[in-house]
Amino acid sequence: MPSLRLPALLVMVPVLLGMSTVPAAAQSILRDAETEALLHDMAAPLAKGAGLQPGNVDIVLVNDHTVNAFVAGGQAVYVNSGLIDEADTASQVQGVIAHELGHVTGGHVVLNMGGKSATNISLLSLLLGAAAAAAGGAEAAMGVVMAGQQAAMGSYLAYTRSQEASADAAGAQYLSAAGISGRGSLDFFKKLQNMEFRYGYRPQDGDQFYSSHPLTGDRIATLQDTYEKDPAWNKPDDAKLQQRFVRAKAKLYGFLADPAQVMRRYPVTDTSVPARYARAYAYHRQSLFAQARAETEALIATDPRDPYFLELDGQILLEAGKPAEALGPLRQATALSGNTPLIATLFGHALIATEDPANFREAQEVLKNAVARDRENPFAWYQLGVIYAANGDMPRAYLASAEQQILSGRAEEALRSAQAAEAGLTANTPDWLRAQDIEMQARAQLERGKKRR
Repeated sequence: MPSLRLPALLVMVPVLLGMSTVPAAAQSILRDAETEALLHDMAAPLAKGAGLQPGNVDIVLVNDHTVNAFVAGGQAVYVNSGLIDEADTASQVQGVIAHELGHVTGGHVVLNMGGKSATNISLLSLLLGAAAAAAGGAEAAMGVVMAGQQAAMGSYLAYTRSQEASADAAGAQYLSAAGISGRGSLDFFKKLQNMEFRYGYRPQDGDQFYSSHPLTGDRIATLQDTYEKDPAWNKPDDAKLQQRFVRAKAKLYGFLADPAQVMRRYPVTDTSVPARYARAYAYHRQSLFAQARAETEALIATDPRDPYFLELDGQILLEAGKPAEALGPLRQATALSGNTPLIATLFGHALIATEDPANFREAQEVLKNAVARDRENPFAWYQLGVIYAANGDMPRAYLASAEQQILSGRAEEALRSAQAAEAGLTANTPDWLRAQDIEMQARAQLERGKKRR
């Protein structure tokens, strides 16, 4: 189980992509309320343009420094943190998302399955191996698969030239339908082309992977002709969306990058909101409480009702061993964000961390509401299990543990916890039925693991 000291604003959660079909290897995703809201708002008009329901399309941020985005079945687009860091504008990322939605609507994952599990393949879609070379040279170009997976290079061959061209065309169509200029998409392709030139990588004769993908230059020429004819070509980027993107990009960099690198990119002379955001995380990761708090207080001074500034302030206080002081900003952040589950989970964590029984009832209600709105949050389930145990409700504590364990890919533990929950719950109640569901899911995962071995 996660430690009670686990950072909860940007929680690095081990998950299994495609819960019922993923291989044993796990990948980390990054959960952050502000970033998820941004990605949703960036993708929503594109999803509508693609004829999809925005609420059914997930944009998942993967903790991977390589410049990549991919689909792996369903209506989910996975975007690496490295791509966010490489992009200059929100519209560049929207161009990537539009292309990936082209693969989704084109059914390319299904067409390429050949009866195999979708998550046996990490699909390199928009980006060429030259972009991967930027993250680590030629070796990276030969191995841009998700961390922990060993998909062979031949897996990429499933994407044919026609499918890539189809996704490009579909992406252009979705950008047009959303009224978003294709300049961002084109700029990102040019960025990849510059990487190709910078790192000197060229496809070799007989390289089937690269021969199966249109070359960057060819794609740029084709797309430029398409984009320039679109009425949205000269439309300026959404200024508010760009402002949010720059904030989120700085926040992620502050959380993920080496603190020394953070300080070089965002020196103390830079008093902008993004710079303070990045430095606050860099200081916090080094346990420099006073400096982190100073940056956070400066952020709150610019907008006292910004829920994400208050959330950060509460996290710093909580993880500095001051949970009682964290309750104020976290309660306010939860209310101002409309009870966003990730922020509510942090608030519930702080309530528990006070070790004051008077706070336990509120913690239980906050956490129950959080998991009701976001069931795929292992940390929230863990915290809810803690509070059930503290209240002496062991059957539901076991059930919460089973939820957390199955989400974290720990099938054997989830099976034991689900069985313990069933033994203590009233038969045929919703909780008892859910425990049965987890038990069956865990058994299925274990059986698939045996077959693979």
